Amino acid sequence: MSHLPIWRDATRLLVAIEQAVRAFPRYHKYTLGSELRRQAMTVCRAILRAADHREEQLPHVQRLVEVVDDLKLQIQLGKELQAFKSFNQFQAIAELAVAVGKQSGGWRKRLQRPTA
Repeated sequence: MSHLPIWRDATRLLVAIEQAVRAFPRYHKYTLGSELRRQAMTVCRAILRAADHREEQLPHVQRLVEVVDDLKLQIQLGKELQAFKSFNQFQAIAELAVAVGKQSGGWRKRLQRPTA
């Protein structure tokens, strides 16, 4: 798995979210923080499933695209609620999420191309 750039970026994102949530205010730590952690883990699981199911990969990759979009929405909510300890922390996490989103979208486009 480590040879896939999307896996590398997704695990970095998971670790960054875990570290950020530790510093969340108590109110957000157990609500938004738990959901961010769960969603980041869901992204990693979706990548594993998409990589493992070569025969029927497209539905798994489409699901991956959706869960990444959900995670980006939650990250944005965290920024709006000022849950992150700094803008730089938010920015680093958001950039990783965008990178994973671009890679998953590219993966989906590649699978949707008609084969000649």
